[in-house]
Amino acid sequence: MKEKQVAAEASVVDQTNLLPKQELLVVFSVLAISLFICFVDQNGIGVILPTISRDLDAANTISWAGTSALIANTVFQVLFGRLSDLFGRKVVFLSALVLLAVCDLLCGFSQNATMLYIFRGLAGVANGGITSLSMMIVSDIVTLKERGKYQGILGACVGMGNMVGPFIAAAFAQHSTWRGLFWLVSPLAALCCVICFFILPASNDSSKLDFRTVSKKIDYWGILSGSAAIILILIPVSGGGSYFRWDSPMVIAMLAIGGICALAFLFIEHKVALLPMMPLSLFENAPVCILLVQNFLFGIVYYSQLYYLPLFFQNARRMSPITSAALVLPITAAQMTLSIVSGQYISRRERYGEVIWLGFFLWTLGVGLTCVFDQNTPIAAIVVILLVQGAGVGLIFQPTLVALQAHCSKAQRAIVISNRNFLRSLGGAVGLAISAAALQNSLKKAMPQEFASALSSYDTPDFAALGASPEQIQEVLDAYAKASRTVFIMNVPFMGLCLLGCLLIKDRGLQRPDELRVAQSSDTINGVEVEKGNGDEIANVQRPPKSDLNEEAKGALVQEHR
Repeated sequence: MKEKQVAAEASVVDQTNLLPKQELLVVFSVLAISLFICFVDQNGIGVILPTISRDLDAANTISWAGTSALIANTVFQVLFGRLSDLFGRKVVFLSALVLLAVCDLLCGFSQNATMLYIFRGLAGVANGGITSLSMMIVSDIVTLKERGKYQGILGACVGMGNMVGPFIAAAFAQHSTWRGLFWLVSPLAALCCVICFFILPASNDSSKLDFRTVSKKIDYWGILSGSAAIILILIPVSGGGSYFRWDSPMVIAMLAIGGICALAFLFIEHKVALLPMMPLSLFENAPVCILLVQNFLFGIVYYSQLYYLPLFFQNARRMSPITSAALVLPITAAQMTLSIVSGQYISRRERYGEVIWLGFFLWTLGVGLTCVFDQNTPIAAIVVILLVQGAGVGLIFQPTLVALQAHCSKAQRAIVISNRNFLRSLGGAVGLAISAAALQNSLKKAMPQEFASALSSYDTPDFAALGASPEQIQEVLDAYAKASRTVFIMNVPFMGLCLLGCLLIKDRGLQRPDELRVAQSSDTINGVEVEKGNGDEIANVQRPPKSDLNEEAKGALVQEHR
C-alpha cells in the first residue's frame, strides 16, 4: 500500500506558481484581507457569548457557539489540503468564502440556540478552509526563503483579526445587537470572494482536471471515521461532569465508539487510503512530529485563553464587553507586531530555531503568570503579563509553519499545512471542551448553594432579581474568579511540554539537503541569469506562458528557487 500511496502522491498536480512582484503583492493583499475577515468572525464571538446566552436563553449550552465551530473546523481542516491538491487551490478557496458569507448571514437570523450552533459549525468549516488555503496559496507563489516574511504578515492579519473582532462584536452588543457582527462579516466575505475570482491565478493544469477521476481519489472512509471520532469524543469531553455524568451510559458509549473510530481512522490512513488526509509517514520525521504535536498543545492554550480571559474580566471583575475586549488587546497587538518582526528575521537570517525557542519561553511565562489573576490584580500588571504572552504567540504561529515546510518536501507542502492547522484546531476544540468542563465543575463546587439554580459558565446570575446582598454577590464573584483560575492553571503544563519539545528540533535553515544537491550556482529564466535563491529577481522576470516551459525546465526552476 505504501508504494501505491507514493505513486498517487506523485500524480498530484504541482501548483507552484511563482508570481512577478507586482502581481504577487496584489494577490497577497487579497489573501491577507480574507484571512483578517475570517479571524474577525472566528474570535469576535467570544466576547459576546454572555449577551447571546441571555438573548437566546442558552446559559448552559452557549459554549457550543464556539465549540461547534471549532469541531467543524477541525473535522474539515485536514481535508482541505487534499481537496486543494485534487481540485485546485482557487476553487476550494472560493467555495470556503461563499460558505462563510452564507452561514454568517444565517447566524444573524438565528431564532434559537440550536440554529445558531448549526450555522456556527458550518461557518467553522469555511474558516478552516480560508485559513489553510491562504497559507497554501502563499506557499505556492513565493520561495521558501521569502516565505517567512509573507507568512509573518499573514500572522499579523490573524492578530489584527483577533484584536479588532472583539471590539466590533462588543460595540454591536452594547449599541445595537450581537447579530450585527454576522451581518457585517457576511457581505465582506462575499466581496472578497468576487475579488478573488478575478485576482487569484488559476491552478496549474486546472483545465485538465476530470471530476470523476479526481473524486475517486478522495479519502471518503478517512473523512467518515475521522469525523465520527472527533465528534463522539469531544461532545462528552465538553459536557462530562457538568451537563451529564461521566459514568452515564451515553458518555461511556460515545467515548468507546469514538475511540474505535479513531483507531479505524489510523488504520485507513496507513493501509487503505491512496491519498490519505493525514499520511502517517509525516510522523516518521522527528522534527515534523514534534512541531505537529506542539501545534496541537498550543492550540489548546491559545483558544482557551482567547475565550476565557474575556469571561474572567466580565464575570469575576464585572467589566463591560468593550472593557474586557480592550484588556485582551495586549495579546493580539503583541502577536501582530512580533509576527511581522519574526518573519523578517527568518527571511533575512534564514534561521528559525532561536525564534521558536524564545517564543515558547515567553508564551509559557505569560500563561504561567495568568495564574495570579484575581479580582484585585492591577490593570497594569494584567497588561504586562498579556503583552509577554502575546509576544510568545507572535513568535510561534508562523515561524513553526516555516520550520515545518523546511523539514518537508515540496510535494508534502499542502498536506503539511492542512495537518498543522487541523491539529491546532483540534487542540482548540479540545481546549474549549476541557476548559468548559473544568470551569463548570469548579463553579459547582465554589458557588454558594442559594445561587446553584442560577449557575452559568458564561454569565453571572441576575443579582437584583435574586435579591442578593453585597456579601452574597462577592461570594459569587469569588467563585467565578476561582473557576477561571482553574482554567488558567490547566494551561500551564501544555505550554511547558511545548517548550521542552524545542530540545528535539534542529534548525537546518531554509533549504532542504536534497534540494541543495540539485541546485546549481545560477540559472537562466527567459534569457535572464538569476542568482541561486534570489526570490525577488525570479519574481520580477517576465516569464513565457506556462505551456512553453517543458516539464524538465519547470522542475529545475522550482527545485532551484523553492
